[in-house]
Amino acid sequence: MSFLIVLAALCFLMFVAYRGYSVILFAPIAALGAVLLTDPSLVAPMFTGLFMDKMVGFLKLYFPVFLLGAVFGKLIEISGFSKAIVKATIKVVGAQRAMLSIVLVCALLTYGGVSLFVVVFAVYPFAAELFRQSDIPKRLVPGTIALGAFTFTMDALPGTPQIQNIIPTSFFGTTGWAAPVLGTLGGVFILIVGMSYLEWRRRVAARNGEGYAGSDELRNEPEPFKGDRLAHPLIAILPLLLVGVANFLFTRWIPGFYGESQSFVPAVIGNPAPVVQEVSKVAAIWAVQGALLVGIASVILFAWKPVFASFAEGTKSAIGGALLASMNTASEYGFGAVIAALPGFLVVANALQAIPNPLVNEAISVTALAGITGSASGGMSIALAAMADSFIANANAAGIPMDVLHRVASMASGGMDTLPHNGAVITLLAVTGLSHRQSYKDIFAITLIKTTAVFVVIGVFYATGWV
Repeated sequence: MSFLIVLAALCFLMFVAYRGYSVILFAPIAALGAVLLTDPSLVAPMFTGLFMDKMVGFLKLYFPVFLLGAVFGKLIEISGFSKAIVKATIKVVGAQRAMLSIVLVCALLTYGGVSLFVVVFAVYPFAAELFRQSDIPKRLVPGTIALGAFTFTMDALPGTPQIQNIIPTSFFGTTGWAAPVLGTLGGVFILIVGMSYLEWRRRVAARNGEGYAGSDELRNEPEPFKGDRLAHPLIAILPLLLVGVANFLFTRWIPGFYGESQSFVPAVIGNPAPVVQEVSKVAAIWAVQGALLVGIASVILFAWKPVFASFAEGTKSAIGGALLASMNTASEYGFGAVIAALPGFLVVANALQAIPNPLVNEAISVTALAGITGSASGGMSIALAAMADSFIANANAAGIPMDVLHRVASMASGGMDTLPHNGAVITLLAVTGLSHRQSYKDIFAITLIKTTAVFVVIGVFYATGWV
């Protein structure tokens, strides 16, 4: 019964998300409904002590990233840089390769260390412009961005700085470059199969005479450029490159500058306790924030005239989008925390341990828990915290290197995590102005391709012994 309660809460939240209802409202309803059916006396304590605590904790850490990312994306839009990049891209690769262009830009930013959420805000303006000029249905934009940002550069390619590739290092004693051959093969598989799927969808739409707008009302459309002339493409793309480079540099400079922790005494009446900040826990977030500020400053520097002409109204809409996106994701984070604390979740975790093959056991366990919690990093953290010792013992008995365990766990976390209630999916749809009903089919197809890639990698390892 406890398992059915967890399953019902998950299905309910996926259903309301798919139907277009606000996750901010229904995530706590779904989570607390499950608590009510499990132990009614824990509803209030779970709401305040766990749901709200995790939700607010997420906003404390990540709202500045959402805000700066949204402002950066809006400035890229109103400066005309997105239009300049699109015009140059069409000249170089052709209108028929618009999807590949967006996937590669997303991949470059993600592999450069830019947060997935920031990539969504930064890439959407010129993705929309490129799709419009190529007359490709807008409903395919989310699937295209998802392929570029949420898949092979997030956790498959060796060396990616995304958190999904970093978490396994602390459990298996590995590095972010673990299993480079398997990771690269998995990444290539995802890119080829994912692009084949998206191009097939584009061709079907073209045969049916469906253009950019289709039969749907367009929402959250980028504002038209109001300047006199477009910037040079190299200047237009410079802010995007600066964000990636600055993030890389700040990630290395910040820990050296601040050390392990920083403390200060607030200048207030009385004898307040010192405020201590552990730098290691926030260095990566500070790096992204600093990089986005560099990107924003560069856009203003190179396009101050069109930016200041629309800055007030443009940033208002960006801030509204950032608030909605961050609250959606934070509500999902709170939901996952509550579900993970219920007895039914333990039933799932314990049942998964019965799968005999070590790598298949790990892959299914991680991707299942990521799907239930709606979070790749959250599901993997829970799975490895509870099961890493057994994974390691079984792998040692079977002669499987820790690097392979790392890569399988990392790739599996980004598989079924993108169910309809996933925070990144909801953010992506909110930013693009599309609904689950319009665009989730393609995101789910990419999810299935990504999940399949994990088992392809496992098969390659057993067939060849490559690491």
